[in-house]
Amino acid sequence: MSEFKHIVLIQFKPEVTTEQIEVFFSLIKGLENSIPGLVDYCGGPYSSPEGFNRGFTHGFIMTFKDSGARDGYIIHPQHKAAAETMIPLLQNSVAFDFEV
Repeated sequence: MSEFKHIVLIQFKPEVTTEQIEVFFSLIKGLENSIPGLVDYCGGPYSSPEGFNRGFTHGFIMTFKDSGARDGYIIHPQHKAAAETMIPLLQNSVAFDFEV
């Protein structure tokens, strides 16, 4: 079985505060101990001098032990509850998964 990476790039709405962004990332980090098969999480603000971020200011990566764990995350009640809180803060986002 292969691991799966789940990458999310985020552009917050202009009115979103630093505190709201901190809560956003706390909610995501909180999933780390609740989602079976989620083996790693990291995230933070864009920090490259290249400037190729196209307006995306933050991002995170989750590593799942396999596609089944990733699929379970998508439908997990805690993920759905966190998404309901987080989605209204987003101007734009992109999610991209791949097998490693």
